[in-house]
Amino acid sequence: MAPTDETAQVTQDIAPPGPTPPPRPPAGAEAANGVGMPRWLPRAMVLALALIACFQLGSWAFHQLTGLLINVLIAFFLALAVEPAVSWMAARGLRRGFATFIVFMGVMIASAGFITLMGSMLAGQIVDMVEDFPDYLDKVISWINQTFHTDLSRVEVQDSLVHSDWLQKYVQNSASGVLDVSAQVLGGLFQLLTILLFSFYFAADGPRLRRALCSVLPPAKQAEVLRAWEIAVDKTGGYLYSRGLMALISGIAHYVLLQTLDVPYAPVLAVWVGLVSQFIPTIGTYLAGALPMLIAFTVDPWYALWVLIFVVIYQQFENYMLQPKLTAKSVDIHPAVAFGSVIAGTALLGAVGALIAIPAVATLQAFLGAYVKRYDVTDDPRVHGHRRRVGPTLLARMRRALGGPNEPGAAAESETRPKPDGRP
Repeated sequence: MAPTDETAQVTQDIAPPGPTPPPRPPAGAEAANGVGMPRWLPRAMVLALALIACFQLGSWAFHQLTGLLINVLIAFFLALAVEPAVSWMAARGLRRGFATFIVFMGVMIASAGFITLMGSMLAGQIVDMVEDFPDYLDKVISWINQTFHTDLSRVEVQDSLVHSDWLQKYVQNSASGVLDVSAQVLGGLFQLLTILLFSFYFAADGPRLRRALCSVLPPAKQAEVLRAWEIAVDKTGGYLYSRGLMALISGIAHYVLLQTLDVPYAPVLAVWVGLVSQFIPTIGTYLAGALPMLIAFTVDPWYALWVLIFVVIYQQFENYMLQPKLTAKSVDIHPAVAFGSVIAGTALLGAVGALIAIPAVATLQAFLGAYVKRYDVTDDPRVHGHRRRVGPTLLARMRRALGGPNEPGAAAESETRPKPDGRP
């Protein structure tokens, strides 16, 4: 008989051929078996947000502390510069702190004396210029009247200047900017005090600082750190001492010129030219020469021209003869590299970067030079800039092309050239 079970018949009609798929789990079973959101994902999201917050906080703190970091960097290089003198005095039996105090006190006394002399010179010169201003104005007005056939008078010019709107606005702006200038002066004094304190601690506690730094490094790294520190001391001190020697030579040369021209305040102007031209990179020469030219112009306009000519000639002598010989022994850096490092330092840190760029690059170059393997250079003429001649020169080939077979060189070459069949 045929099967009469209707349920079995329906099941047989619905079931597809082949293996039967596994049954689908309930809705809550996926989360229980871990098939949904991984357990580590919320933790990773929290960690990523924390890292972003830390980065933003660090970036904000870095921008807020940029001024302090620059001051610490200047103080560190200043401590490296006085390290040879402090070490020499400490080796003679003085305590390192007292030796550092003596060096810094000498630098501060010399700087204060120079600033005092410059201030007195500028004050006296300004007073003289103010007293002689009516005479200068009369000469200028008389020259204008004679040249352009005008009828000007000093009283009219003075009245127009005193009652001009431009002068009144300038006086008002200057009066309102006195507080800003005072705040900038106080800020500069505080910054100078900060640099001096940090540099004093770096120089006085140099051995303790090196021990603290080496205590967290393995012995192999300690040797590298001490070697880098020693190279930095040599290069920075050598750079500053060579600059000081060039400042002395420049000051003596300009003093002879100014004394010959009978320009007032010749010793102070010579010291100004020597220091500013050597310790302010790139534009120091122009700033140094501007003041002697101005003072010489008050004596005689032709004297200002002579000072300008002498400054330009001496600058070329210093760049091409004096500076390479002095810096080759102390800094040992190519002039093109030095110029590029000054530009890069100025772009990164302004005037501070321009001042410390050369000793920093010299230190880095000397430190990395120990890890660069060098080989003996071949005696190829091309190393010395001589080109190797292969075959006849271009001029000889042009002569042969223009002269044809009647050219002597071409005939000799045709006689010595082998025939196609191998016969001579």
